[in-house]
Amino acid sequence: MSELVSAISTGIVSFTATNIDDILILLLFFSQVNSTLTRRHIILGQYLGFTVLVIASLPGLFGGLILPPNWIGLLGLIPIAIGISSLVNQEEDSQEVTPETEQLEYSTLTSFFPPQVYSVAAITVANGSDNISVYVPLFASSNLWSFLAIIFIFFLLIGIWCYCAYKLTHQTGIADILIQYGNYFVPFVLMGLGAFITLKSGALNPIKLLASCLCLVILVKDDQEMDTNNDNSC
Repeated sequence: MSELVSAISTGIVSFTATNIDDILILLLFFSQVNSTLTRRHIILGQYLGFTVLVIASLPGLFGGLILPPNWIGLLGLIPIAIGISSLVNQEEDSQEVTPETEQLEYSTLTSFFPPQVYSVAAITVANGSDNISVYVPLFASSNLWSFLAIIFIFFLLIGIWCYCAYKLTHQTGIADILIQYGNYFVPFVLMGLGAFITLKSGALNPIKLLASCLCLVILVKDDQEMDTNNDNSC
């Protein structure tokens, strides 16, 4: 029972941390609902795109069934690194994301869904690199039943995400606050999630984890300085 509760809470935290930016994109989509782009298109596209992200993260589950838990736990350093990088480079991550995208060359798959669904799904996938980086170690540290519980929570929360985004389009004050400040606490949630995965597996003790985080901070800052110097030399 405790394992199920842990899987559910972990699923909620990891989904929220990796999909704050998605709810902002959904706000933009739902604000442009018309006869061409309907709510049904947006919801189906979100589910389709998220399914692709989950499938892309499945190697973590299969690896977790083969590799020792201590090795798998080291993958928890990935979301920690993403969180640290987001904090250090936050001023560079302020690019606005808009629902407009280039038309895809649709194949026979368009016989299943309208083109608008694939457009929404494509944006969801393109915006999901952080999802895969977090889900791979999360799935790898889970057994089969925990994985199924997490997936159930994920797909349940997608529906809740879409509902909340649609309702927020009618509450402009709340929507503005989310758009302006929503991304600021995401790095801390990602780092907390990565620490949970690493410590739960016993891959690192708290002291070694702290030392690893300090090394990641130094590496991220060095990379940022190198990028700045390269930009200045161009």
